[in-house]
Amino acid sequence: MDLGLKDRVYVVTGATRGLGMAAARELAADGAKLVVSGRSQESADAAAAALGGPGNTIGLAADNTGADTPDRLIGAAREEFGRLDGVLISVGGPAVGLSETITDHQWRDAFETVFLGAVRLARAAAAALGEGGVIGFVLSGSVYEPIPGLAVSNGLRPGLAGFAKNLADELGPRGIRVVGLLPSRIDTERVAELDALSGDAAAARARHSAAIPLGRYGTPEEFGRAAAFLLSPAASYLTGIMLPVDGGSRHGF
Repeated sequence: MDLGLKDRVYVVTGATRGLGMAAARELAADGAKLVVSGRSQESADAAAAALGGPGNTIGLAADNTGADTPDRLIGAAREEFGRLDGVLISVGGPAVGLSETITDHQWRDAFETVFLGAVRLARAAAAALGEGGVIGFVLSGSVYEPIPGLAVSNGLRPGLAGFAKNLADELGPRGIRVVGLLPSRIDTERVAELDALSGDAAAARARHSAAIPLGRYGTPEEFGRAAAFLLSPAASYLTGIMLPVDGGSRHGF
């Protein structure tokens, strides 16, 4: 199936590694033009080169807490490619820890990067996009079920999902879609780090795999393909949805 991505233009944040990079790879593979961001210009440039380089992808260093970040990213897309069709907001995982061990500073820092930074970019994208545009959020399976040891993520991701659903209602009349992806055990460095925290990474992986109906962790490519579809014109009648990408772990509706 042709997803209709050729020459469409997307901003993808957090695209130098992990799930952001996985989504960017699939978008680029189907012909999309990209502006990708990372924490440093060096990492953003490396990601852009891996995704096709000049004429196809440009990289920008961007701090999600910066008030000027949305305008910089959206402005770069328009200047380089002459249009903007969508954004995918992916940010790194917040601090790991239990509720009793997370400090006020860690909560504030995570709120600025994971929540407010995402809201700020989505708001700017909503103002810049026209009919057929799309705003995507990379969230987490913690939207529905808390993940042990991730108190901050468990607190912030469900709130961001609620914002996304609210935004979908507000932007629907303008023909702009809002979607979310809820990854669970996708085989990334972040998940490997979480497994290692148990003290026995192999045992943790086996335990989590056994609880997944498909019996294994997902690959970054599988997540990326789901993201590319939701952001594409092929998903033009899907909005306000939160799609679990979890091998069947969530059994509810």
